[in-house]
Amino acid sequence: MTKIYIEEVKKTDIAGLFTICFEGDDATEFQKFIEKFKEDASRKEELSVILTAINRMLTASGFLERYFRPEGNMGDHVVALPIERTKMRLYCLRMSDSVLIVGNGGVKSTKTYEEDESLNGYVITLQKLDKLLNKAIKSGKVTIEETTISGIDKTDFNL
Repeated sequence: MTKIYIEEVKKTDIAGLFTICFEGDDATEFQKFIEKFKEDASRKEELSVILTAINRMLTASGFLERYFRPEGNMGDHVVALPIERTKMRLYCLRMSDSVLIVGNGGVKSTKTYEEDESLNGYVITLQKLDKLLNKAIKSGKVTIEETTISGIDKTDFNL
């Protein structure tokens, strides 16, 4: 069983950005995503589009549904950035208009993410976390209020 933690990345008056970290890893999944593409000249612009969009949402609009591409299954919170026609995807859990949990992502070179082993893995991880997080919310261990996820510092999510 693998433990995942949810960590705060940045919070503003409008929204809170969180990411996941696997037990034993030095870097969060969001940091791994950025590191993967920041030196890749052919992907730098796509990465910039995603990071600029996240910053704009944090400071101006919040994580409105229209900014994300639905992924995963009906009923889960799995979405992807960007919504524009590009091959790069950052997979996330959009918990509300003011709370986003970013995972990892990559370049989609297949028709669907399910056909790509690593992209499918990122989505499956978020789907499992989504179920565990919803269970923790229903039990009262975790709450999402405004731009904050309370109780995550006391909760291990075992995948």
